[in-house]
Amino acid sequence: MSIRPTVKRPKIDYILALCVFILVLFGLVMISSASVVTSFEKFGSNFHYLNQQLVSLGIGIVVWLIATNIDYRFYQKHSIWFLIISILLLVVVFIPGIGASFGGAKRWIHFGPVPFQPSEVVKLTFIIYLACWLDKQGKEITSFIKGFLPFILLVLFICGLIVIQPDMGTMSIIFLTAVVMYFTAGASWSHLSLTVIFTGILGAILIRFESYRMARFLTFFSPEKATLTANYHILQAMLAIGSGGLWGLGFGQSRQKYLYLPQAHSDSIFAIIAEELGFIRAGLVVALFAFIGMRGFAIAKNAPDRFSQLLSVGLTSWILIQVFINLFAMLGIIPLTGVPLPFISAGGSSLVVTLAAVGILLNISKHIQHAR
Repeated sequence: MSIRPTVKRPKIDYILALCVFILVLFGLVMISSASVVTSFEKFGSNFHYLNQQLVSLGIGIVVWLIATNIDYRFYQKHSIWFLIISILLLVVVFIPGIGASFGGAKRWIHFGPVPFQPSEVVKLTFIIYLACWLDKQGKEITSFIKGFLPFILLVLFICGLIVIQPDMGTMSIIFLTAVVMYFTAGASWSHLSLTVIFTGILGAILIRFESYRMARFLTFFSPEKATLTANYHILQAMLAIGSGGLWGLGFGQSRQKYLYLPQAHSDSIFAIIAEELGFIRAGLVVALFAFIGMRGFAIAKNAPDRFSQLLSVGLTSWILIQVFINLFAMLGIIPLTGVPLPFISAGGSSLVVTLAAVGILLNISKHIQHAR
């Protein structure tokens, strides 16, 4: 009688999945606290934003499970469609009757009762296409004509569509993520120098010719000369963080959420976390993000092929870059820009798309074990 060898079913990285799940649950708890005043002021209910986030979480979990079970090579086969989707989503916000404006920015489209932010989806779709393109380039990535030039033109085209919305925060995330992927693919250091110089020149132009960007820039470098209006957001954020001390004022005891700190439940939620829970526990949140980054880069290191390696690097870098842009802005280390804190900030588009990204990472981790 022959004995068949036991075949182990490939397993996903459950530690990564658990860490993300913890952050999502923590985000729900903090949104319930940070949004209570604004929610009641605008909608007459303490839980309006929390309920919205719960609906988005339900959608996000479905998307997460689907992405976890779709073979990552599917994205490689259809990468050109992800580029087309990226472009269409960035253009459709300017179509009257479809695009929605808020605060002078055209970043949303009406998707039922909840506005949908296409640029959040573009973070994912463009990373997928770029991973495939870099994989196909192979050693030609070191060429200026066949590597650097088409890369920078492609990235500038996508970033340009985002800048005119305008959305400097999302543009910065996509640009920095693309650069990380580009040099992971094997680009030369001379091209890195060109990218840094070019980025500096382009950034200066974008700041110089837009008054609100210039105001934020001057506020960052000369806060003592800034007007109270220009300095208000960052002052309230730092006041919240500073008043929290080591252990915080206690959950639900934030003072800044009483209509002092703008976007307390979304882009500025880390300031409320630090105020209510203190430096040490807020530090644990940052440490958990760092651990998620380590798991993501470990998946990239052991990925079964070059495409999945570049895709893993892109997805992980995107999440970490967005985390640190959010934190550094709240701490006054960089000029203020509005980006959500992944998995935690209120924002349905951001939550659903980042959970989809984690699902793809988990699928790649499953194929690592299968390859072994």
